Amino acid sequence: MGSSRLPGKVMMDLDGKNCLLDYVLNQLSYSKLIDKIIVATTKLQEDEIIVNHVQKRNFEVFCGNSHDLLDRYYQCAQKNNLEHIVRITSDNPLIDPKIVDMVIEKYKNTEYDYVTNALMRTYPYGTETEVFSMNALEKAWKKAVLPSEREHVTPYMKNSENKFKVLNIKYNENISHLRWTVDRINDLKLVKCIVKQIKTRPITMKEILELNKKDPNLKKINQDYVQNEGFVKSLKEDQKYLNNEKS
Repeated sequence: MGSSRLPGKVMMDLDGKNCLLDYVLNQLSYSKLIDKIIVATTKLQEDEIIVNHVQKRNFEVFCGNSHDLLDRYYQCAQKNNLEHIVRITSDNPLIDPKIVDMVIEKYKNTEYDYVTNALMRTYPYGTETEVFSMNALEKAWKKAVLPSEREHVTPYMKNSENKFKVLNIKYNENISHLRWTVDRINDLKLVKCIVKQIKTRPITMKEILELNKKDPNLKKINQDYVQNEGFVKSLKEDQKYLNNEKS
């Protein structure tokens, strides 16, 4: 609920019946390879609304650290005895379960520690899927120190210096300029337009691309954005941390 750019966004209404978080849960429910869905939120009082909402919907919920998301993920995985983790962020209400299953399948059939479609981006923003082992998560939890590594969960795994076996899955063309994640109010407006016009469920990337062809003005709704704004902010915090370490 404490999003700095769009406070309370996960509980914002998208279609008169479902909030943004509902869409994340509904879309993921169509996955054929996910065994369990857990909403990992914080212990903060402001997030009790999330806990109550998720429990009413009979999904599991875990409450952890509000700033150290890497610790939140690790403690959640430990409590639930997980061996493999699929990370989906709550600002991606149109996450495509077919893409999720494709990334999981790749992970299952290889010996990589970490598999994603968002390391070298070719897929649109809003389709990000990350799959990694409990061993990789534990190693990152024990060794990661930079603010960006703690806040964004997987940067330590992505760093080639840390010697994880990493696989990035590319789309057959680069369409990473497209965006249906929700970071600001214009992103929310775009997603509302999409869910209103596409009636089938789950909503897939293929259907959104077809809608974009029919209505080229659709993607202009949120074209004035800054890519990876939150992560860029974390990198500045990294520099402060390193400067303090030196001094």
